Amino acid sequence: MNNFIYFNLKLNFLSLFLRLNTNKFIKHQNFFSECKFLHANTTKMVKFLGQEEAINIDVELFNEYKYSVDQLMELAGLSCAVSINKCFPQSSIGNKSVLVCCGPGNNGGDGLVCARHLKFFDYNPVVYYPKQTDKELYHNLTHQCCSLNIPILQELPERSKIDVEFGLFVDALFGFSFKPPVKKDFMPVIDLMKTSSIPIASVDIPSGWNVETGEPEEGGIKPELLISLTAPKKCAAHFQGKYHYIGGRFVPPKLAQKYDLDLPKYPGTECCVSLKY
Repeated sequence: MNNFIYFNLKLNFLSLFLRLNTNKFIKHQNFFSECKFLHANTTKMVKFLGQEEAINIDVELFNEYKYSVDQLMELAGLSCAVSINKCFPQSSIGNKSVLVCCGPGNNGGDGLVCARHLKFFDYNPVVYYPKQTDKELYHNLTHQCCSLNIPILQELPERSKIDVEFGLFVDALFGFSFKPPVKKDFMPVIDLMKTSSIPIASVDIPSGWNVETGEPEEGGIKPELLISLTAPKKCAAHFQGKYHYIGGRFVPPKLAQKYDLDLPKYPGTECCVSLKY
């Protein structure tokens, strides 16, 4: 074999080698790029809070960081309304109303605020508020709803009308301080949500669930949307619904760091962010 032919063969082999390995390199580069993309866009493992820890964080927000109850309710209720709008746009509900079921505590207050914002988002909220709290804050929240012509009911609508008139339940009955069992006054609305085909959006905790262990043994409500406030609670690990959002763009960084919350970044001016993709 003369030197010229030998040289050309080596040159061709080298060219082929470089081309093959360049393709492999590009594939590896694409793979690592995809990993970075996935890392940047998949759910970061935020911390799930136990009941005591959630209570302690609330106490610190009030005492250390000087948030007021009505201030946190306003932020929470707005986060809930925006999350609902993302998952159940008004156009998907049409002319049907939204039944906002409010309990006597802070979770119910979040529901009242949420109902007000839903009204401004062109929904037709109806508030079911069987045990109204006799405090100025709650009087003000109910007055604000009434001033917007939001009906406030103390009795559930007739079952025959519910599937026809309503397109969504907002479950704002019990928050993270709840301890089973459900009191008999709230059993009818819990049973209604358990047996109806209407989707449910639960505020912070699916009502009736144990805050740490999740759905009760006898079965509980199964929301399509869970809106965790501040940070998810341990029961959220058992949530199998379609949408999980977090509303907590009010947590001071020092507080988040103290409790190792690992909260996700909120894009742009968003007040809530999805934890499921």
